[in-house]
Amino acid sequence: MKTYLLNRRNFLKQTTGLAVSAAAFPSLAPATALGESGKVAPSNRIVVGCIGVGPQGQGDMGNFLNQKDAQVVAVCDVMASHLEQARARVNQHYKNNDCKGYDDFREVVARKDIDAFLIATPDHWHVLTALAAVRAGKDVYVEKPLGINLAEDWALRKEVHRCKRVFQFGTQQRSARIFRLASALVRNGRIGTLKHINVWSQASAPGGSTQTVPVPPGLDYDRWLGPAAFRPYTADLCEAPGTQKTWWYIRQFALGFIAGWGIHPMDIAVWGGGDLLSGPVEVEGRGTFHAEGACDTATAWNVDMKFGSGVTLRFEGTPNTPNSGVPSCDIWAHRDEWSKRYRRISDHGTAFEGTDGWVHVDRGGINLQPESLIDVNEDACKVQLTKSSDHVGNFLACVKSRADTVCPIDESVWSDTLCHISDIAIRLNRKVVWDPKKERFIGDEEANLRLLPREMRKPWHLALQ
Repeated sequence: MKTYLLNRRNFLKQTTGLAVSAAAFPSLAPATALGESGKVAPSNRIVVGCIGVGPQGQGDMGNFLNQKDAQVVAVCDVMASHLEQARARVNQHYKNNDCKGYDDFREVVARKDIDAFLIATPDHWHVLTALAAVRAGKDVYVEKPLGINLAEDWALRKEVHRCKRVFQFGTQQRSARIFRLASALVRNGRIGTLKHINVWSQASAPGGSTQTVPVPPGLDYDRWLGPAAFRPYTADLCEAPGTQKTWWYIRQFALGFIAGWGIHPMDIAVWGGGDLLSGPVEVEGRGTFHAEGACDTATAWNVDMKFGSGVTLRFEGTPNTPNSGVPSCDIWAHRDEWSKRYRRISDHGTAFEGTDGWVHVDRGGINLQPESLIDVNEDACKVQLTKSSDHVGNFLACVKSRADTVCPIDESVWSDTLCHISDIAIRLNRKVVWDPKKERFIGDEEANLRLLPREMRKPWHLALQ
């Protein structure tokens, strides 16, 4: 018993406080690509461009810079300060002046020498930018979430398959061992028959300034808006030092954190649930939407799903830090219950409930019942999940091998779909039934209208080929 507790303690110590960033893991450069002194021969390097190099984009870009078998040669952003900062960082890393900056993604996508793109734009640009890259024959690593409507998701999925491109989704938790272990235990029946999944994440923040202010110097606001309808620039929309940018929570530009944050724990639910999350899906719930301020996405939600297999799923939004002094009155319904059951809780997580036990996982670690599940040899399990210890490294390895990444397009669209239909259900405030084969709501045209692409500002459009 003493040895078992020590082993378990060491495992939890290793995973507690885990940063689910690819920078936390070693790079995976194939030995055949290495030249002398561990350097990769230039002919074997994957040439990378980065579109969207704000804080999130530069964080991802740093993970590409850490890879020996990749070289970043171009950066693109509509904010001059972001662009210059990223370009200077790349050149400093490689000790040259070869990285070129662009303010129009169409110009950098047209470069013949680039193999793959990191896309970390604002949400309303994710799919249009990725489509352009894929159609130009490039592989793509796309930050989450995908589209701001499901029609965009489907268009990108179709083109990834048609153009035979490698796709990696920015749901980096799949490249952390604890999330793979949790999912593998469920998929291999180690908690018995799966009955229920609890999923929770931060919700959107309320508030947001409605004060019209001058566009920040160096921001090409017309290009930033792109396909979105014009609206005057308001304080903290894009640049908000020390606060949360409000576009995250404005439906014109994003679905809010029901997808922006919720996709992370929901994607692990999909990974662990596997084929049991199939068949017609009944979805109903309620959400909280604040009338004050610019932010108009859900600041709390409680959504219940029932899949054709009989598995149920509860998806909840946890209170977020409010903007502009607007107090949050939202309540996280099951916080106390889940905290007691899973022995600790944070503002996000995925918990699988089976007939013989449960598994709870988040970025702070993994909890299991029975605790002996920690000793399961994952390599001996019948169902093997894709192993990745480096999200960017996995993407680059698949660019070379043409294999599916740990987050392939079809699974990514399914995870994103569950967030979208949750949002639709709480906005309609009634039960809807989703048919995953036809990708439509059954007998509900009002709900199906919410699947259509939004009208885009000229000259932008969702070109379907």
